[in-house]
Amino acid sequence: MADAPTKNTAKIKEAVKRYNKEVYVPVVPDKQLGFIHHNVDCIGCRACEIACKDKNGLAAGPRLRRVIYVEGGFFPDVYAYKVNFSCNHCAEPACLPTCPTGAIFKRKKDGVVDIDSTLCIGCRRCEAACPYGAPQYDVESNTIKKCNMCVDELDAGRTPYCVQACMMRVLDIGPIEELRKGTYPTKAMGPNDTPVRAVKNFNNPEFTNPSIVFVPHSKGRIDG
Repeated sequence: MADAPTKNTAKIKEAVKRYNKEVYVPVVPDKQLGFIHHNVDCIGCRACEIACKDKNGLAAGPRLRRVIYVEGGFFPDVYAYKVNFSCNHCAEPACLPTCPTGAIFKRKKDGVVDIDSTLCIGCRRCEAACPYGAPQYDVESNTIKKCNMCVDELDAGRTPYCVQACMMRVLDIGPIEELRKGTYPTKAMGPNDTPVRAVKNFNNPEFTNPSIVFVPHSKGRIDG
């Protein structure tokens, strides 16, 4: 146990030297996986949140997946819907180039943005850079935690824990281009649904080109 900090420090220093010598080149994945969430049919049970916290062994505080409740209007025209998102595994992730140790990386085969916790120094630059609040600081370990789409599940041919836990089947993953076109077979989208890249209360997708689409509530649509 006493040797662990020295070993980790040496590894981090080497990673910093290597990172400083490299010019950042965005990874173009072989296939970009992304999320789809049906804002209307989501009942806000937060089973996806709990499954994510359980899978990642998170203490109280960090939430790698968040269900946001949106309510508004005046009687009789009132409404409520949910927006569900985590790390969006962006095509141009803002978090990745800000990491001074190169701990954050994008997988070539599926576009998942992951983090090597052994290289994370808890500087929180990625947390400040992400326009969607995806990186979450863990006080106990002094490291950043984020959704990695349950890469162990993906590599085993399964879906992430959040998707498995969704009792309404309103959350799913798939190739993002097919999800955007509405051609990917998923229970999270009906035959008459049209997916959109952003809804109200979700930051501008032009910032980082996030890999997520929504089936929006009528009050959540963005004009134009």
